[in-house]
Amino acid sequence: MTALILALVAGAVIGLALGGLGGGGSVLAVPALIYLLHFTPAEATTAALVIVTLTSVTALSAHARDGNVAWRTGSLFAAAGIVPAVIAGAASGHLPETLLTGAFAVIAGLAALRMLRPARTEPSGQAQPGKAGAAGAGLGAVTGFLGVGGGFLAVPTLVSVLGLTMRRAVGTSLLVITINSLAALGARAGTGVRLDWAVVAPFTAAAILGAWDGKRLSHRIKGRTLQRIFAYVLLAVAAYMLVDVLI
Repeated sequence: MTALILALVAGAVIGLALGGLGGGGSVLAVPALIYLLHFTPAEATTAALVIVTLTSVTALSAHARDGNVAWRTGSLFAAAGIVPAVIAGAASGHLPETLLTGAFAVIAGLAALRMLRPARTEPSGQAQPGKAGAAGAGLGAVTGFLGVGGGFLAVPTLVSVLGLTMRRAVGTSLLVITINSLAALGARAGTGVRLDWAVVAPFTAAAILGAWDGKRLSHRIKGRTLQRIFAYVLLAVAAYMLVDVLI
């Protein structure tokens, strides 16, 4: 199978997850780029930020039209993560590739386990600004360091800590992902990492189209069912990456 076809297939799957779940799809972008398209970890995390940023903007516009984005809440939450995202993004280029891969495998595994936990569909009530700021900062650091959007962390935090409904949390998480990813990309601009745009461009295009389909799919299939399927796939990928690093 050619690199172009692999990029298109992987991009479509990631776009479906981002559009349907408001996050999680970006976690698969890095292993897809490393194991299917033979990018180095540094190249893969940088390329993933490009893919995630453009795809999240597309999915965000679809959710915004339905009124499912809390703009002020999302902007404040994302603001707490901008500086950590920039710092982590700049530092990631100077770390060993095995460390990046191992750290990514752990985060991906935790993300999968978090997705498998029973979802909270109702807001908890009063927002907690202190916890929201800490969560936003942690999310920014993860985005900058590993090149993932962090929607799998943003959605539950927006529900349980900031009191959003699940539907609005999904849309708002895309705003947070976009802001954090842009900050992390800015930090990596001078690191000298070169990207193969002949692969990244079709990968991104397929992800953007997949995000539109994912938004429609979320109305036809129970979100919990889609999330569990994705979580099991992600858990298997995380286990494979961890074994690859340790052996």
